Amino acid sequence: MKKLLVYLKGYYKESILGPLFKLLEASLELIVPLVVAAIIDNGIGTGDRGYVVRMSLVLAGLGLVGLIFSVTAQYFAAKASVGLVTRLRSALFKHIQSFSFRTLDKVGTSTMITRMTSDMNQVQTGLNLALRLLLRSPFVVFGAMIMAFTVDSRAALWFAAAIPLLSVVVFGIMLISMPLYKKVQGMLDKVLGATRENLTGVRVIRAFGKEESETDAFCQKNEQLTDMQKHVGRISALMNPVTYVIINLAVLCLIWTGALRVEAGIITQGAVIALYNYMSQILVELIKLANLIISITKALACFNRIEAVLEIPGGEDTGEEKHEGGDASLRVEMRNAGICYEDGGENALTGVNLKAAAGETVGVIGGTGSGKSTLVNLIPGFYKATEGAVLIDGVDVRDMDSVVLRERIGIVPQKAVLFKGTIRENLLWGNENATEEELLAAVEAAQAADVVKAKGGLDGMIEQAGRNLSGGQKQRLTIARALVRKPDILILDDSSSALDFATDAALRRALREIPGAPTVFIVSQRTSSIQHADTIIVLDDGEVAGVGTHASLLESCPVYQEIYESQFKKEAE
Repeated sequence: MKKLLVYLKGYYKESILGPLFKLLEASLELIVPLVVAAIIDNGIGTGDRGYVVRMSLVLAGLGLVGLIFSVTAQYFAAKASVGLVTRLRSALFKHIQSFSFRTLDKVGTSTMITRMTSDMNQVQTGLNLALRLLLRSPFVVFGAMIMAFTVDSRAALWFAAAIPLLSVVVFGIMLISMPLYKKVQGMLDKVLGATRENLTGVRVIRAFGKEESETDAFCQKNEQLTDMQKHVGRISALMNPVTYVIINLAVLCLIWTGALRVEAGIITQGAVIALYNYMSQILVELIKLANLIISITKALACFNRIEAVLEIPGGEDTGEEKHEGGDASLRVEMRNAGICYEDGGENALTGVNLKAAAGETVGVIGGTGSGKSTLVNLIPGFYKATEGAVLIDGVDVRDMDSVVLRERIGIVPQKAVLFKGTIRENLLWGNENATEEELLAAVEAAQAADVVKAKGGLDGMIEQAGRNLSGGQKQRLTIARALVRKPDILILDDSSSALDFATDAALRRALREIPGAPTVFIVSQRTSSIQHADTIIVLDDGEVAGVGTHASLLESCPVYQEIYESQFKKEAE
């Protein structure tokens, strides 16, 4: 809770004024039964119509002022709760953006989406209700009991007996339901994860005719969530009937006691009505308090889940610092580099030795799962080498500032990702200060000029995830985005797989002519895409199977020979 208060900074005034105006409104509500008792005893009992009218106007005035207080309290409570969640959501999003790839893999996308949406909404609702009712309901309950004692202490003893019993019921159910709500939110994560996976992979599911099995799997997770929600709901549902039974028994005893005391001439009929009204107020407020506790329980469970993500260390993994001397004339150097993913068991990559100078092109090839993407992800420090070292200009990437490092690197990921907006906005991700000429030059080099022209120029719109583009068009625009940065190191991670051979060849030709002589890493399944590289590294099951030129590897590397021959059949002798 202390950490929650940190995000209320700047909204302390609203957090105080909201409950304060609610207490003022509650104070007026406690006066109403006394006014009603006066109307019955002094107005209706004596037949004084003028008194009845005057006191009725007093009731209307109390109602109007109470309404103003209530609306004002709602305004301040809403402002504080929305403000807190806005700050909390921004802090969570910023923190998630600082996660390393290892952390992102561990936490999971569906978990983070749930925290940013469902959990945030629960926190906002819980805080809003807490600011308005957390003080008001107990204030009315105990205020009504005190006012009842001022009316008649003997009859008010039923209040003193009912309230502790009700408190046991309310707080007992709260203690039981709180951990169960945490389980409900955890199951919600699983349902959201299944939903996201099915929606993103809907084409694959339909291609393999797995709609029925995926629907069954989703229904199973959904039913588990439903069963848990029903279980918690049954426990929470006990609150209302149990409190009603206790209150109504107390009301029966109160009326019976009041009737005897009226008959004895100790109290008036108006006093009994006032006592009944106070008991009714207690009933209403306890029902509100019960529902409030359920909402606060959910909100606290959700905040704890958000806090758990915020407590995950952010920033890049630093690993064990090494200050080995390196050759600054080499743009990229790998020294026996290797990596083991968290909970991955065996190394995903091991024993990589590589030297690449400025202007050189390095090709990376191998079978599926051989570690090609892992190797190039070590260069920008997305994953830190757990063995050996990766050096840029003679400096270990683990000792470099990640922002400074990645400003020198242009990356085209394996999956082409574009964002909703104009082509210009997407290209400016590479360099927000790029000129029109630089953007067009990058588009030309990436062989995407026809794509831009077809979309009406740089201000043509791209739909979310590039839905209005083909696979090849998205790849060319992501390459252009990387080229806009004018990087020292350009990484193309299987980014031309959707391009035809002619376009691929034209792209490679344009890359060799880029000013500034960047070091280019090309990851590809095609030997035709990398055969002209200065150095080719062949990977096989996470290990280096061969390093050399196209010609030397054809003579000495069986793995490379097999890949090449599978794509270009031997001519008959």
